[in-house]
Amino acid sequence: MDKAVVAVDLGGTKIYTALAGADGRVLAEVLVPTRPWEGVDAVIGRIVGTVDQVLERAGKGGRPAALGIGCPGPLDAASGLVHHAPNLDWHDVPLKDLLEKRLGIPVAVDNDANLAALGEYVYGAGRGEKDMVYITVSTGIGGGLILDGRLYHGAGFGAGEIGHMTIDPGGPRCNCGNSGCLEAMASGTAMAREARLLIESGRGRAILEAAGGDVCAVTAREVARAAAGGDDEARQIIINAGRALGTGVANVINLLNPALVVLGGGAMQVGPLIWETMEEEISRRALAAARRRVRLVPAELGPRSGLMGAVALALQKSGGIFRSGMV
Repeated sequence: MDKAVVAVDLGGTKIYTALAGADGRVLAEVLVPTRPWEGVDAVIGRIVGTVDQVLERAGKGGRPAALGIGCPGPLDAASGLVHHAPNLDWHDVPLKDLLEKRLGIPVAVDNDANLAALGEYVYGAGRGEKDMVYITVSTGIGGGLILDGRLYHGAGFGAGEIGHMTIDPGGPRCNCGNSGCLEAMASGTAMAREARLLIESGRGRAILEAAGGDVCAVTAREVARAAAGGDDEARQIIINAGRALGTGVANVINLLNPALVVLGGGAMQVGPLIWETMEEEISRRALAAARRRVRLVPAELGPRSGLMGAVALALQKSGGIFRSGMV
């Protein structure tokens, strides 16, 4: 096959797989449920099945040149060992080895947030920049760093955990065990938590109405809906999240002095208020010279950021060239 590659975005709920040509153009794609409760072997089998499906849909024979896959959780990108992926209930899974044995082609593995950063850098909002930070604000908060034109992993492949910088030492407890993490204060989950606490205290009527009267159904989406209707309590939840996010982004700007910060994820869709509040906080906290240099832009690729990063990773693995100066 003429340098075609396969890309996989593996998550706790879905496996998103695509076949792409040497130019990065997607030729076919398929989306199937992950069903992680069936075990590692079943998930690996499902990934292999999606590879066959995209080849069939594209009318391609033979085998692809390589496969790139993004996986949640801490992992070793060199060996392809997934240390811990909570959404998959995986512990020390040799993902690279398992897929190479089943498919017989080279496989490259990286963290899903890193590949979302890479996807935006190569094919999306980061085109033309050499120093870029990608931040995704969704159920949690993650990030990826492109420094001097290269994806930066850190000494133990753990760089980019922006969601776990401490914003308020006395803040709410995070799932990581720390308190006051950015993720615990600005994610979609954090906004939903604050809304439910408000409702349980006897307030937050507009948010509860937006959730159809069911407090268990409250998410950031219901907070956004109530805020759009003018509810001050919902607006304040978003403002608080925006301030925490702005503090975190200002810290990143002061530390790394990037030319570009790209923000994506579903929680950034709660309305312009979170973006406006974030920018106000950044202006207060970022050093003036660094703030003047950096651009803040929304992600361009949406839910395809990670998939397109996996395309770039697979092209790199196969020896293809997808961007001048990129490894």
